[in-house]
Amino acid sequence: MKKDKKMFILIQAVLSLLVILLVVVMLREQSGKEQYQVSVIVENSDDNQWSAFKYGLKMAAEDRGAEMFMVSTGAVLTPEEEKKLIEQEVKNGADAVIAEPVPGTDPAKLLKEVQGKISVMLVGGELPKSEKRRGFPVVRADDYAMGQALAEELLKDYDGKLNGKSIGMIGGRRDSQSIRNREEGFTETLKETGVEVLWSGMKNPEENIKAFLESQPEVDFVIAFDDDSLTAAGECGEANNLHGALVYGIGNSTEAVYYLDVGTAECVVVSDAFYAGYQSLTGLMNGMENSFRNYEEPQISYTVMRRENLFSKENQDILFTMSQ
Repeated sequence: MKKDKKMFILIQAVLSLLVILLVVVMLREQSGKEQYQVSVIVENSDDNQWSAFKYGLKMAAEDRGAEMFMVSTGAVLTPEEEKKLIEQEVKNGADAVIAEPVPGTDPAKLLKEVQGKISVMLVGGELPKSEKRRGFPVVRADDYAMGQALAEELLKDYDGKLNGKSIGMIGGRRDSQSIRNREEGFTETLKETGVEVLWSGMKNPEENIKAFLESQPEVDFVIAFDDDSLTAAGECGEANNLHGALVYGIGNSTEAVYYLDVGTAECVVVSDAFYAGYQSLTGLMNGMENSFRNYEEPQISYTVMRRENLFSKENQDILFTMSQ
């Protein structure tokens, strides 16, 4: 009887040891798995307008067990430079790239050139209508709708009566499809309102935006279609260099929100850059597992910020992601 008991105890001990060894081996195998390496290429990558986007990327990378690396870029990136950066990241061992098609880039052509070498998710940019049906992977906000929303806020402030009022517009480079879509949404919404567009400027890479703004004729409203232009207009307004013009714009940085808070800007339309970052990496990882079959472009929302609703629950969440 005692022998049977000893044998039972011995068998239990051996089984327990085997279980422990199996768990250790599994953990080692799991920890030894190679992480997907994802490189991210956007223009002016250190600019604060990317803070929420980067935070979304970081959270998605943690959730999916990927290694995410932001490629350092300057304030201006040409299509040729972007292509070279992508090729360099392939050589450095990246499994995939998230890339913002810089102005002048043909997104469909860019994807075709790197297909077979690396998986790519586009952030922003506009695909030709003939290519949209092919389901190229892209994450972007609805730029036209944001331009519309900005115009609608201006109309609300003046009960739709803008006759005799004047506008000056400033945005990114003229070859940026995103900026053109925002401008189109804004101007088409204001058709037949009587408002007059006195000037419209799209910044050149080497141009000082503040100097441009301060040299323009006096207007009632300055409309800024990107974060750099909005913060420049806010700075000029704070220094009383806009001849009293009210600033409305589209932005994604804490600096843009600052000018709203101090009353220099009247309204800021903000896209959910955190969600865009999160979905770009998540969608990329999913696509790598199934070759982007049945890829569906996510809907990136936007919100209208005013000084009076700046610290609402929804806006507090957005401000938090901007400050990361």
